[in-house]
Amino acid sequence: MHPAYDVYEDRCPTRLVLDRLADKWALLILDHLGEGTMRFNHLRRDIKGISQKMLSQTLKKLERDGLITRTVYPTVPVTVEYALTPLGRTLAQTAAALTHWAESNMDTILAAQAAYDAAGAER
Repeated sequence: MHPAYDVYEDRCPTRLVLDRLADKWALLILDHLGEGTMRFNHLRRDIKGISQKMLSQTLKKLERDGLITRTVYPTVPVTVEYALTPLGRTLAQTAAALTHWAESNMDTILAAQAAYDAAGAER
């Protein structure tokens, strides 16, 4: 039996998972794969600003964590598809909630930042 995990302990392995999930690219990939299986170039095209190297690295990390699968088809050129695993699907809703929360609240956040910055001269 495993001891209970405690995210507030500095050596708890859950911290590594949280680091991965706090990454914007991981969240965007998980959210996008919530729509279904996708090829590498589809992800790269749809997630603006991600480099090929960063997409590849993030996909490998998510695959290692058991959140996505990578399927290679022996075509010419080789076709590679990515999909959420059952575990990844349990996280996709949370990823979507975070990414779309940011979209929905961006105006309020920008206003708060502007107010904070304006008051900063008085601090």
